[in-house]
Amino acid sequence: MALIEAKEISKVYMLGDINVNALNNVTLSIERGEFVAIMGASGSGKSTFMNILGCLDKPTAGQYLLDGVAVGNLNRDDLAEIRNKKIGFVFQGFNLLPRTSAIENVELPMLYDGLPYKERREKAMETLRIVGLESREHHFPNQLSGGQQQRVAIARALVNKAPIILADEPTGNLDTKTSAEIMELFVRLNRDSNITVIIVTHETDIAAYSRRTIRFLDGRVVSDELKKSARKSTGD
Repeated sequence: MALIEAKEISKVYMLGDINVNALNNVTLSIERGEFVAIMGASGSGKSTFMNILGCLDKPTAGQYLLDGVAVGNLNRDDLAEIRNKKIGFVFQGFNLLPRTSAIENVELPMLYDGLPYKERREKAMETLRIVGLESREHHFPNQLSGGQQQRVAIARALVNKAPIILADEPTGNLDTKTSAEIMELFVRLNRDSNITVIIVTHETDIAAYSRRTIRFLDGRVVSDELKKSARKSTGD
């Protein structure tokens, strides 16, 4: 069974009296452990599709199955729980709390589970080690570089051991060298921990790190390419 299954998904938004078809009958599946790039121009439907995959929005028609669960049947609390347990989000703007230290930012997803302080702190520290920021745990976001902030955001996405990372333009605010470092981190997490990584990007060089590229145009999938090999990580 595929980890992600989209079956004939459509999404229609109402703008006044006008229907805008953001997605048109999209069907695809993503297996556990894949590294997928979703590409397309602005307005192509890629961000709408990402929001549906992340349980942040529901399709107007069709069915979305996440790990065998029909997401459309879930209520708001169930959706919040599945986002917390199954999906780690990474955003272009990092989305860190500015007056909160790195380790406290990483602890945030565990607050919803009511974990004791000591257990939260240990798990957060362990995850910061994975992303190479164990020496910056007490730094605030304004004391960290863009790349370090994104690593904190990735640690936050990882801390609950979610099987999926959804990353929306994760290198959009980073320079070329730092972008490569972040993408190599995603490659390592995918390879070593079998985490399913799905990245929305408009940059071909970023998509080159994936093993599969899905392209959207006018709300439809126009190509779905499985590569023989992805760009090599310097850690290989």
